[in-house]
Amino acid sequence: MSNDIFEFEYPRVLSIAGSDSGGGAGIQADLKTFAALGCYGMTAITALTAQNTQGVRSIHGVPPAMLSDQIDAVLEDIGADAVKIGMLHAPEIVLAVATAIDRHALQKIVLDPVMVATSGAVLIDNPAIEVLVRELFPRAILVTPNLDEAALLVGRPLRNAEDMEAAAHELLTQGAHAVLLKGGHLPGETVMDLLLTASGEKHWMHAPRIRSANTHGTGCTLSSAIAAGLALGQPLREAVEAARAYVRAALLAGARVKTGAGSGPLNHGHAPVPMRLKRL
Repeated sequence: MSNDIFEFEYPRVLSIAGSDSGGGAGIQADLKTFAALGCYGMTAITALTAQNTQGVRSIHGVPPAMLSDQIDAVLEDIGADAVKIGMLHAPEIVLAVATAIDRHALQKIVLDPVMVATSGAVLIDNPAIEVLVRELFPRAILVTPNLDEAALLVGRPLRNAEDMEAAAHELLTQGAHAVLLKGGHLPGETVMDLLLTASGEKHWMHAPRIRSANTHGTGCTLSSAIAAGLALGQPLREAVEAARAYVRAALLAGARVKTGAGSGPLNHGHAPVPMRLKRL
């Protein structure tokens, strides 16, 4: 078919992450988020997990060559306007992703350094953390750790806003271009998140805490929503703010819904928008 009949393309977002068999987090949450925000979602699976709302039973890593083939197959044919990176459990998987980023000259990369599941299950090997920081922090436009992940990365507990800001600055020295440090694990009725960039922009975001047992996949959803915003052409700060609003609405919409016996999912489809179109 001749290319001259085509006028549009969808905003394309690739998720490089692990699979959650329970559907609440990982690539399943990413695809739901992309679709809800009007983007075309694609995946390169790094690992299979057997999990549900109560926890992770087992993890089966995908061979690095297979991961590279997935990325190449998608990008050589369809391409991507933005990329979300999630669970990378081993050093060789991190390196496969880093080389693919360079091979395809990927831009607009959101890195969610997934290390511990909501249930407490560890999702990354210790040797992979050093490689993750060295190889992917400089290649990502944004890194989105939660409080526990940031504490692991800087080697100390984070107990208040001052600790958060100091940790965000330290993550910038580790190579990140911008950090969205999520403060939801701090106590209190107000949730604080901090966006800090290497250029010196500091943006605190505050919101009332939403009481819900259904928080599984919140971090995956947020980073995916940011990537979707970037694919739609939003500046970084606007993409972050829009993603936070989407996640909060999804939390509220799913707060009274029972799915499983543990930490249930967000309501990703609470207000879906039609697939967006970009002129070629």
